[in-house]
Amino acid sequence: MTELLCNPGRSHLLVVDIQEKLALAMDEAERTRVYYNAGRLARAAGMLNIPVTVTEQYPQGIGHTAGQVLEQLPETARVLDKTSFSCCGDPGIMDALKSARRPQVIVCGMEAHVCVLQTALRLTQEGFQVFVVEDGICSRAPRNRDNALARMARAGVIVTNAESVMFEWLGECTHPRFKDLLKLIR
Repeated sequence: MTELLCNPGRSHLLVVDIQEKLALAMDEAERTRVYYNAGRLARAAGMLNIPVTVTEQYPQGIGHTAGQVLEQLPETARVLDKTSFSCCGDPGIMDALKSARRPQVIVCGMEAHVCVLQTALRLTQEGFQVFVVEDGICSRAPRNRDNALARMARAGVIVTNAESVMFEWLGECTHPRFKDLLKLIR
């Protein structure tokens, strides 16, 4: 039976293409929300020893990961370039996900209807359990984001939010890192 909650021992955080130039094409409030939620998920993952993989779509053209997210990444995070819209089209990214032996992939990033959507659907086909963080994704057009969320949900991707993920990773208030993560939640 598939777990319905994010499990810290089974999770891998995938931060998709939150890049400088791409981010500037997003609505400022949406961009800020994605920076905030992706950043705190990355910090929480680091505190809980959850692997973090960050992708950059054609960085020589679109730029590197936005500083607001980059500064939140744990030292162990892997930043990998790609040219395929789906992260699954890049063997290096798939190797990183498969070698971690973590069947749950928690996805945040840009753009919801392109790279996030294609990645989530392909990861599902590859046998991963995919959670997409709805307050950690955006598109230039809100309708495209909404359409992507609906398509992913219909395909079996679990739509969640950053706080739910963090509380599920903790499991209970007696967790040794509860107070540290609570600072990220408040």
